[in-house]
Amino acid sequence: MTTKRYNSFAEFYPFYLSQHQDPTCRLLHYLGSTTALVILLYAIFSGQLKMLWLPLVIGYGFAWVGHFVYEKNRPATFQYPLYSFIGDWVMFKDFLLGKKF
Repeated sequence: MTTKRYNSFAEFYPFYLSQHQDPTCRLLHYLGSTTALVILLYAIFSGQLKMLWLPLVIGYGFAWVGHFVYEKNRPATFQYPLYSFIGDWVMFKDFLLGKKF
């Protein structure tokens, strides 16, 4: 885990990407994000608001399996929860747009 303190998301994001080099880890992030979005939308539009906790568990569950099993590192979420959450969605957006890193 890094001991460096990041003062902005722009400064943090290159580190975030360096922690996602394994393709299976990234795939698990994308699957978790997609599943989390589907569950979130379902919960909101069906009125099943008691399910609103589930997207976080699903999204982080997929991502953490990717880190611990495939990437063999500790998720940055533990040290930088907000920047990591934002990083997940920026990386997902870049994936959807076909951007490489």
